Amino acid sequence: MPWTNNNTKPANPQAGHSNGKHTWRCNISAKRMNLPWPLLMYALAGSAAGLLALRTGIPAAPLAGALLGAGLLSMSGRLEIAQWPTGTRTLLEIAIGTVIGTTLTNSTVQELRHLWRPALLITLTLVLTGVVVGLWCSRLLGIDPVVTLLGAAPGGISGMSLVGAEFGVGAAVAALHALRLITVLLVLPLIVKLVSPGAGPGLPPGG
Repeated sequence: MPWTNNNTKPANPQAGHSNGKHTWRCNISAKRMNLPWPLLMYALAGSAAGLLALRTGIPAAPLAGALLGAGLLSMSGRLEIAQWPTGTRTLLEIAIGTVIGTTLTNSTVQELRHLWRPALLITLTLVLTGVVVGLWCSRLLGIDPVVTLLGAAPGGISGMSLVGAEFGVGAAVAALHALRLITVLLVLPLIVKLVSPGAGPGLPPGG
């Protein structure tokens, strides 16, 4: 009987390993090439909706519009869930903090010297009221207390949205504050006119 070598090995033992590694690298490269497209579509949807909302003249309208545009696109399921590069949220927080910080001027400090008592009283009242209302809504409606507490907090839509994003509820918090802001802007001027009929729109642009 002729002798056969049952231990025959491939001429190049690294061939299979190399092919597998090459395939893995190709898959990673394809994912990296496809990654920016969903983010670009989200950015375009948010930018378009934000610019349209800007025409309403409501403060923070671009933020609310961008939230609505990108949110509707995300909820449609036509694109994969956005995975933003690491550090994107941190850069946005720094940018928004810088913009808000530049609004504090020397005149602001001088006004606080005369208004620190009402400012302290109003702040404490709003914070305590927000906590009570947030906990009450959470228990009454069965909503996540993080959402209701941050949604009832007396903060701006930009800052509170970022705080909510840290807890994974940024969209819900932004929606609550956007609704609150729109309601206040529609109702409060009417109340001011009823309380003080002589008051007129004497605010500077953007005030």
